Amino acid sequence: MTNPVAKASQLINCPIEEAFNAFVDPGKITQFWLASTSAPLSRNAKVTWHFLVPGAVETAVVDEFQPARLIAFTWSDGVKVRLAFSEQPPGKTRVAVEAQGFSGNDAVDQVVNATEGFSIVLCDLKTLLESGKSANLVRAKAELIAASAASTKREA
Repeated sequence: MTNPVAKASQLINCPIEEAFNAFVDPGKITQFWLASTSAPLSRNAKVTWHFLVPGAVETAVVDEFQPARLIAFTWSDGVKVRLAFSEQPPGKTRVAVEAQGFSGNDAVDQVVNATEGFSIVLCDLKTLLESGKSANLVRAKAELIAASAASTKREA
């Protein structure tokens, strides 16, 4: 496998601008994905994201930014992420994520983990935008990751 790609998508019952802005607006993205962000996403932005997993911090540099259509960014490890937004039947939005640039002997595991992670993020976003409240799916996954890391440290 030369260039594995992580992919996930979800149909959300909301206008395209609402789904797009959920990733751009720090007040929204922290309701379903992040603990905090240093700034909103925008054209050529460089932001620091603190994830819900304790100690998980990442820098994202925005490569492409097309309002209500596309956000593409690169993480500090070189992984490139594309969030594409497309209107489906009026009032519904398809959000699709692709991530690529995984490397090393565990690239396939990275792709599997990224696919799982983005699927959970999109499901939590769907719940938030359709019901007004996060189901805390990302938070629950973060707790599992933190517990697994703590268990691994105790075993070492």
